[in-house]
Amino acid sequence: MQQVAAEVEELSLAERAYRAIRDRLVMLEIRPGAPINEEQLGQSLGVGRTPVREALKRLQYERLITTYPRRGTFATEVNITDLAHISEVRLELEPLAAAQAARRATAADRANLTALRAELEGGGLGRDPAALMRLDLRVHRAVYTATHNPYLEDTLVRHDNLATRIWCLFVDRLSGMAGHVEEHGPLIAAIVAGDADRAARLARSHVEGFERAVREAI
Repeated sequence: MQQVAAEVEELSLAERAYRAIRDRLVMLEIRPGAPINEEQLGQSLGVGRTPVREALKRLQYERLITTYPRRGTFATEVNITDLAHISEVRLELEPLAAAQAARRATAADRANLTALRAELEGGGLGRDPAALMRLDLRVHRAVYTATHNPYLEDTLVRHDNLATRIWCLFVDRLSGMAGHVEEHGPLIAAIVAGDADRAARLARSHVEGFERAVREAI
């Protein structure tokens, strides 16, 4: 029993390490191309090297880090040429996710989305780019969770993370950023109302607007 409990604890630590490191990479708090130091990460997160190593395995699969023989592990570079490929996937799957969330969201999902909409409309974030992007991530992840399709959710989380890294790289050149995040208000309203068709249309428009804004900023 003690061994089983230890394994469960190790899994939970690995999950905590994964989420923390993932979000540092997504928000470019770990800069593109920066070396990944397992020991330093473990110390900053308060976990051992094993959970960090487990987290890094997942992050390599998700294209957030890369390992070179005899050189070490590094945060992946942000390549603007990837935008078209990422958008190609998101243009198909974001509308699907929004529609399925409208059909399948539980009462708890709708309550969570409604609370996020209140944050969007509250204006408390002002123009702080980091706060806006973190809220954007939370909204997207809440929509994906509400699909109740773990395969769709995992795929979209990975692609949204990569898209957010591109957004972070060009944030100083982007105009109308707050408006882009606030577009989620009508999308959330459509999902909560169970209007799958409207939710899908708004989700597609949101992805198109993101790609257009980034390309204009380059």
